[in-house]
Amino acid sequence: MNRFNISCFGVIAAASVIFCGDAIAADYKIGVVNAVKVLEAAPMADVARKKLEKEFATRDRELVAAQKGLKGLEDRMVKDGAIMSETERSRLERDIVNKRRELKRDSDEFREDVNFRRNEEFGKIQRDIVEAIREVAKAQKYDLVLGEGVIYASPPVDITDSIIKHLKK
Repeated sequence: MNRFNISCFGVIAAASVIFCGDAIAADYKIGVVNAVKVLEAAPMADVARKKLEKEFATRDRELVAAQKGLKGLEDRMVKDGAIMSETERSRLERDIVNKRRELKRDSDEFREDVNFRRNEEFGKIQRDIVEAIREVAKAQKYDLVLGEGVIYASPPVDITDSIIKHLKK
């Protein structure tokens, strides 16, 4: 069963419990949170982005410099390849192949490191957001707060802005 089916099942189950008739006729306070909007607006997300940019800026500059160096070698091969000696051209071709291989390896490693750190940082933020949702829900006496899987929520039940305000405190 995939995540979408589980989310839909949860929404359907919650709706059926709430709207099942007069036997359980009580006033329920329901809220909906747009988690993506909260994550984008959360102040700690900006801090995390800046932290990651700073952390990886040096390596990013090194990769850009390596790409420019490789481009220079490739341009030299195109420009001067016809007039080079066979040995010199062969050496330059080997150098280009080695630099491409090294650049690809370094780029892949960089991308993996960035993704790992981003997941680590944003995992912490997501835990903070979940805690903020719980705190707001308890403080405002919500019986049920839904997140993923909600296709539409009217403004009175959308508590996304309340969560954002809580996070900015």
